[in-house]
Amino acid sequence: MYTMIEIFKALSDPCRLRLVTILLRGEFTVQELTEIIGTGQSRISHHLKALNEAGLLIVKRQGTWSYYRVCDNNPFFSSLREVIEPQLELLPERSSDLAAVAKALEARRRKSQEFFDLHAMQWDELSRRLLPLPHYQNRLLEAVPSGANILEIGAGTGELLLKLAYVAGKIVGVDHSPAMLDEAKRKVAAQGVDNIELRLGEMNHLPLPDSSVDCVVANMVLHHAADPFSVMTEIRRVLKGCGLLLIADLARHEREAARDQLADQWLGFEENELEGWLINAGFSKLIFDRLVGSAGQESVLIIRAK
Repeated sequence: MYTMIEIFKALSDPCRLRLVTILLRGEFTVQELTEIIGTGQSRISHHLKALNEAGLLIVKRQGTWSYYRVCDNNPFFSSLREVIEPQLELLPERSSDLAAVAKALEARRRKSQEFFDLHAMQWDELSRRLLPLPHYQNRLLEAVPSGANILEIGAGTGELLLKLAYVAGKIVGVDHSPAMLDEAKRKVAAQGVDNIELRLGEMNHLPLPDSSVDCVVANMVLHHAADPFSVMTEIRRVLKGCGLLLIADLARHEREAARDQLADQWLGFEENELEGWLINAGFSKLIFDRLVGSAGQESVLIIRAK
């Protein structure tokens, strides 16, 4: 059990207070925190070590990268948060830190978009070859309510979109890559499907009004998201009150090459990690299903949430 003295001692440094304030908003690497704070990496590492030893942080290992975030399971600090968070917002560097956080998240987003714009025409073959998965799409399609108004986030080249169109009443496909949407438009036109609408947009700023869709499908997109939790809160916004969220994504893996070869931000997810985000975003009825990959394949998580 971490003592009150250890926690107060860890929080007694102004730079550590800035780090805690930043990490209350999301998960960041040492390199990103160095850019955000604007100081040397060794100093940031020293402060992170002190905060971690006091039980204030969780370190998530993703291959050779480590992401830091504030620990949700520290009872004493959790009891303090309601009192100190408004004061943390008054730190002199807060405005510049917020701008730097936005810049770091934008860098993640831009890297992903540039990759998909460059590889749109080869994406289907590239993803199948470099990240082999068990066949899971039928399981996903079986869970889609017939005749529903559906949103697919990260529609990509339209491979799943066309299958969803035969189940949906109307479907909107959103993607942040103009080149990927061009590929999807070509496929939709070739199939002569008339209940699909394609829109350019970001996962965490969806181009739809509140409570406007019956079902959201997020197929292999969260591991590309700069901030997965913000995506889930945005999904909750556009879903109707009784609407269904269907997620298919990678279980935690160690295929480090996926970062560069497929522009993956995250090397899959743990079930409890996704569960925590979903509950905090306002979902309560969660069902998890894991499809274990055979030799050479990554496992897939399928989640239903309301």
